[in-house]
Amino acid sequence: MTEAQRFREMYEECYPRVLAYATGLVGRQVGEDITSETFTVAWRRVRDVPRPALPWLLGVARNLVRELRRRDSRQYAVAAEEARRIGRGGGADTGDVAADVTDREAALQALAGLSDADRELLTLLAWHGLTPKQAAHVMGCATATLTVRLHRARRRLEKALQTTSVASPDARPAHLGDHKGALT
Repeated sequence: MTEAQRFREMYEECYPRVLAYATGLVGRQVGEDITSETFTVAWRRVRDVPRPALPWLLGVARNLVRELRRRDSRQYAVAAEEARRIGRGGGADTGDVAADVTDREAALQALAGLSDADRELLTLLAWHGLTPKQAAHVMGCATATLTVRLHRARRRLEKALQTTSVASPDARPAHLGDHKGALT
């Protein structure tokens, strides 16, 4: 049996189960991507794939999901830091560890309350360092449209920060509404 035949047999036998596993972990759309990547790995390493192949393939899919989640959590942490920076007005740290912990928790809660689109938009500018024009290209819209979306995302972030700071009103600086230079 050739490598191509072995791969085809493995693919036909295991694809539905790998897809079901990945979809159960991350949803249909991302699950399809994970499944495709899993079989890409299998194709590159077809000689290393044991028989039966399913456990090995599920292990690859699991590792790909874990890597995706690690990347997402790093992106989320950077976005949270940016939200905290906006909340502080971009100023220097005060050195108050308790206040920093409270600010970080408020920022994480605020970001969790935003839509995926808002988080993506904010992180494109804050984490990836894109200009609004570059981010508009990534998002597939005009720069003017992106600017409006960015303004709205910032407002929603501000509102979410206010909501999470209700228990501790002093945790949110009064100048949060001033976004000049933030995320641009």
